[in-house]
Amino acid sequence: QVQLVESGGGLVQAGGSLRLSCARSGRTFSSYVMGWFRQAPGKEREFVTAISMSDGSTYYADSVKGRFTISRDNAKNMVYLQMNSLKPEDTAIYYCALRRSGKGYDYWGQGTQVTVSS
Repeated sequence: QVQLVESGGGLVQAGGSLRLSCARSGRTFSSYVMGWFRQAPGKEREFVTAISMSDGSTYYADSVKGRFTISRDNAKNMVYLQMNSLKPEDTAIYYCALRRSGKGYDYWGQGTQVTVSS
């Protein structure tokens, strides 16, 4: 099995920054992608960003391009989400997830709350 644990959420004012972390433990895979998703109250979970753990390729939702940066530390089995210029609409529970090659995102963390006040 795989365990994913997010941390770093909190309350921040609009325009501020937060850095989320996701620690992975358990089973390892030769090729996989780590992603960040978020779910705001009353809304469906949405994709935020993802990174290939093998070659570092990154992908971003249009809503966060230029403000959020995903990064990885393979040696520490960590993925990070640096969030800058935060907006109230970024308020959500943020989840990290793992997608194996040829599979969907089938491992999820418990989530961490991010609240951006106006």
